[in-house]
Amino acid sequence: MEKSEEYLYKGIWMTTGGWEAIENAYNEETRKELSRNIFFFPGIWSPQELESRREELQQTEVIFTTWGMFSLTEEEIGEFFPNLKAVFYAAGSVQYFAKPFLKNGIRIFSAFAANAVPVAEYTLAQIILAGKGYYQASRLYKETGDFQRASAYSHKLTGNYGDTVGIIGAGTIGRMVIERLKSLYLKVLVFDPFLPQEKAAAMGVELCSLPELFSRTQVISNHLANNEQTKGMLNYALFSSMRPYAVFINTGRGAQVVEADLVRALEEEPGRTAVLDVTWPEPVEADHAFYKLPNVVLTPHIAGSQEMEVARMGSYMAEAFKSFSSGISCPHEVTEAMLKTMA
Repeated sequence: MEKSEEYLYKGIWMTTGGWEAIENAYNEETRKELSRNIFFFPGIWSPQELESRREELQQTEVIFTTWGMFSLTEEEIGEFFPNLKAVFYAAGSVQYFAKPFLKNGIRIFSAFAANAVPVAEYTLAQIILAGKGYYQASRLYKETGDFQRASAYSHKLTGNYGDTVGIIGAGTIGRMVIERLKSLYLKVLVFDPFLPQEKAAAMGVELCSLPELFSRTQVISNHLANNEQTKGMLNYALFSSMRPYAVFINTGRGAQVVEADLVRALEEEPGRTAVLDVTWPEPVEADHAFYKLPNVVLTPHIAGSQEMEVARMGSYMAEAFKSFSSGISCPHEVTEAMLKTMA
């Protein structure tokens, strides 16, 4: 099928999640906007259709996708998508599929910055609650009915003015959290080996080592990139150095935490708290200590975009397409070099 002269590109919707995934990420307004300049071949494309619809794929110039995007080899991309110019991913991390496309000279755009917004909002909320002693005070009050005891616990913490928060990883999410913390007049320590000193100074944060960050801060929030170098990086030596009433928040990746070490540190000092939105594996294995420890707060990976928040990511990809089609630079583009440090 030939595209009309009114269209700039031929494109497809691609995901294993079906129309529901596409409609969640690209709401009706965004789909209409994209369709003004893109002729979309009918349907949602899945791995099973590559061979049967080869002719249309070979005409495809742009792919729009979201969660449920599947991996392809360099050879498959070269065979099935000889005219492909760009992939627009209305979700977060592209680590699992991006490199073969980039190796084939195909540009990748990701809504990682859009997905970072709700994670940063969630993290800020948890930091504020942690500073007030919310987690343990709430449990004590409900379990014992002892108002004074619960209140006394909360007052052992410093509140949200003038104390120090530790941010591990100053990537997109980490930077958003830091920006939001400025209004609270909190000092921010950062561990990030890729953050230059001059950039840290401009952000108003202090660079430090991981051991220093864990020992000096009241609240610690993990936003490390997920790669082989960061797996198991957060261990007993760090968790055991946390203050007696410190809180560790993880919205990054569970594999970065040596979970047995975290459990040990929490058991040794019950005043410490872990707020875990991610674990490894996920969900938490049956009979894991995380279910039993009263100083562990588990949430089922809810920090990222969900429900109506997901549509923000599609709108970011519509913006990225405008930049791409106009030949101007776009902050949502992912390069091969970026894959080394991004989540």
